[in-house]
Amino acid sequence: MNEAMSALLEQVIDITRVAGEQVLQIYHSDFEVRGKDDASPVTEADERAEALILRALEQCVPADPVISEEAAAAGHVPEVGQRFWLVDPLDGTKEFISRNGEFTVNIALIEAGQPVLGVVLAPALGRLFAGARGCGAFVEEAGMRKPIECREPSSEGLEVVASRSHGDAQALDAFLAGRKVRSLKSAGSSLKICLVAAGEADLYPRLGRTMEWDIAAGHAVLLAAGGQILTLQNEPLGYGKPGLDNPHFYARGR
Repeated sequence: MNEAMSALLEQVIDITRVAGEQVLQIYHSDFEVRGKDDASPVTEADERAEALILRALEQCVPADPVISEEAAAAGHVPEVGQRFWLVDPLDGTKEFISRNGEFTVNIALIEAGQPVLGVVLAPALGRLFAGARGCGAFVEEAGMRKPIECREPSSEGLEVVASRSHGDAQALDAFLAGRKVRSLKSAGSSLKICLVAAGEADLYPRLGRTMEWDIAAGHAVLLAAGGQILTLQNEPLGYGKPGLDNPHFYARGR
């Protein structure tokens, strides 16, 4: 095991958990919903969690630039090189607002265009997914930590997970045409990638717009669990792209 990476992962887990506590405090309050310039919703939870994470990363890894969703929305995007962090302090704001619990706090480390460490916390569900290069992947729930890995699809067909809030049924049907599908279920936020990493689903197609911070942490967990994310041209998805937009992609296990 990469001891330095493992130690850094534990530090990031601690940061993510504290941010998750902030998010839950607001989740259980009568919070206000505002609109950003792109018409997407934002709450105090997004902003408070991001401020906490940015301060903590500055103390933990002061030399590394950090790109975070709300700061980027305000026009603050640092120059990045081979190593940088991607932060989504509250992925699944629509799920947060609808109070279905399927929202996450996400922190990822990128090296040479690939996510090498990631933590995804679903604070309302009590599930934390984490993984890093050379360390494997695991899930923590109810105070217990267990390793996770992608599974081989069943001969009965694929278990597919799709977006709850950003679905395009026609595009999804076209993507799945010719594949044997056993079940199709919906979930919110970056949890979908983590379900593939944990062997609870086989395939997650995302046929809509996402930003790099939306998926980087889940991608790191998935890679550590033996899976991958590919573009529709079957190329590995990379990071540090101009504009930070992702093409359409799919996450798969083995």
